[in-house]
Amino acid sequence: MVSRERLGWIAVDWGSSNLRAWAMSDAGEVLAQGGSDQGMLALKPEHYEAALLGAVSDWLPESGVVDVVVCGMAGARQGWREAAYREVPTRLEALLDGAVMPDVEDSRLRVCLLPGLCQQRDASGREFDVMRGEETQLAGLVALDMGFTGWACLPGTHAKWAYLFQGELARFQTFLTGELYRLLAARSVLHHSLGEDDLDDTSCREAFVTAVGESVAQPARFSQRLFGIRASDLLDANLPRGDARAAILAARLSGLAIGLELAAIGVELPPGEPVSLVGAEALCRRYALALETLEIQSRIIDSERAVLAGLGQARRALDAT
Repeated sequence: MVSRERLGWIAVDWGSSNLRAWAMSDAGEVLAQGGSDQGMLALKPEHYEAALLGAVSDWLPESGVVDVVVCGMAGARQGWREAAYREVPTRLEALLDGAVMPDVEDSRLRVCLLPGLCQQRDASGREFDVMRGEETQLAGLVALDMGFTGWACLPGTHAKWAYLFQGELARFQTFLTGELYRLLAARSVLHHSLGEDDLDDTSCREAFVTAVGESVAQPARFSQRLFGIRASDLLDANLPRGDARAAILAARLSGLAIGLELAAIGVELPPGEPVSLVGAEALCRRYALALETLEIQSRIIDSERAVLAGLGQARRALDAT
């Protein structure tokens, strides 16, 4: 039960498939958390307030106003109300400057939707790109490490690589790596050969590391090596049978996909500087192992910690206004 006296504000990360919410004290302590599967894809604009109340109503006082700071897809064009993209380069602590406040019927709510970020094609070679939600995690990284300079990677369905200079997001790139893996594993001929990998298993780990190195060294052979997974399943007598075989081949597919990503971004990573990995621990550990094959060090920042730090920074700016 959340103490109504201690509740300072509510943090929300609203994705395409679900929403996550946290009851926060003014001191930044998480008092409770909740959520639902009412993501953007399941909602029309007029349904957002009810979906939000379904997740947080038990935390609200009987009277008074509570700030609800929201990042993610609720601010998309198809969401609750559009919070237009801000263009990079931009100061990450200034996200509130692009925020919007949708109309609400419940007078206890003051809802603030944070914007996403976009990148336009320009003479320096930067290409069109967008992010919505990840910018708040990056703002959290800056809040946790003031004046941060360096590369950050946010692994996921659409992995983001962002370069920050003294707290400013200078440029970023998006890779479809996670979605590519899922499509190949579920919808291609490889489906017949794959299982669930485990990088704590020595054989899976070796298959993953080898595949990363192959993709980095020869990215043009990516498609050929993909079919090689199926051929190995049919012909390679050195592979174990059954689930162990399927796990090793899944680890190889993961390594090839992440290696292809690193083949593109690796040329931009300065030697000796660690990459900050922001995301779920298991996926970040996978990326850390892949980076290790390139002799690149990394550190892992939990995605929940980062998003709460970013939302907290926005809330402090909102409170100041």
